[in-house]
Amino acid sequence: MDELNRRADPLRLRRDVEFLADRPRSRNRAPEAMLRAEAYVTRELAAAGWRTERQPFDVRWRLGGTDGPGERAVALQLRLHRRLTGANLVARLPEDDDRPTVVVGAHLDTVDKSPGADDNASGVAALLETARLLAGLPRPPAVTLLFFDMEELGMIGSRFAARELGRSHRVAGMICLESLGCFATAPGTQRMPAGFRAAFPRAAAQVRAGGRRGDFTLVVHRRATARAARAWRRAAQAAEPSLPALTLRDPRPNGLLGALAGLVVPPLLHLDRSDHASFWNAGVPALMLTSTANFRNPHYHRPTDTPDTLDYGRLASVAVATAATAASW
Repeated sequence: MDELNRRADPLRLRRDVEFLADRPRSRNRAPEAMLRAEAYVTRELAAAGWRTERQPFDVRWRLGGTDGPGERAVALQLRLHRRLTGANLVARLPEDDDRPTVVVGAHLDTVDKSPGADDNASGVAALLETARLLAGLPRPPAVTLLFFDMEELGMIGSRFAARELGRSHRVAGMICLESLGCFATAPGTQRMPAGFRAAFPRAAAQVRAGGRRGDFTLVVHRRATARAARAWRRAAQAAEPSLPALTLRDPRPNGLLGALAGLVVPPLLHLDRSDHASFWNAGVPALMLTSTANFRNPHYHRPTDTPDTLDYGRLASVAVATAATAASW
């Protein structure tokens, strides 16, 4: 941990976010910006010693959402896409072997009209910093990095990636980095979704006991990733600066049954709002790290989601804890 803390660089994270979040990024609405972001990510990974492959996909008749601005979740803006053509970026170290791999992923796209500093340049920057930290270890772990396309359209890229990766690699687990840069220490800055108290009384009590301050990272996991969630929380506590973490267990099983259960218990749908859900549905153990998006960040999905609104010291701690967890999975 000491070495990871020493090498993590908040200024480097800020540089990443400022480059990515100077404009909206979308395969359909802003394709040039997506290609520019891909090129940047590929350059940064190459400089850190990672090999990157662009994996195009072309899917038809996929149920998803829209990437319009505003706070509505995918479940509230469903649409059927006749055809979607995009690409994920997949990165591995040259020493990649046949060990089971841990996937660490973040989505590269934004909604329309938002530069997406928090959602999700913060996750991409944390993933790039995690890549730099892992590459500097004496024996880097078996990790696959994934930069997803079309998360804002209903996790289209990660749904493709979860299927494709499972055909070629044994996947030990997945860590999703989603909207991680917004922190607020004032009382009352953390909101909770409707029904959250009834569905998760212990977690709700912890948020209330903390004065409803948005100063923590939420770690959403299922039974299979409870140990990884605890490991991430311990690593975050040992990071510099130390970062509080709230672990939240989703009680559903992986696979189709778990996906359908969310329709019966609406508060659970909020736990499906990023690319980890694609891996859950494919039967892969996964967890999501987030600063809770619109339940904390007033700039969520808006033109004001800009780099000056993020906390880069704490974002560096997210990267340190993620690297430590991936290395010890």
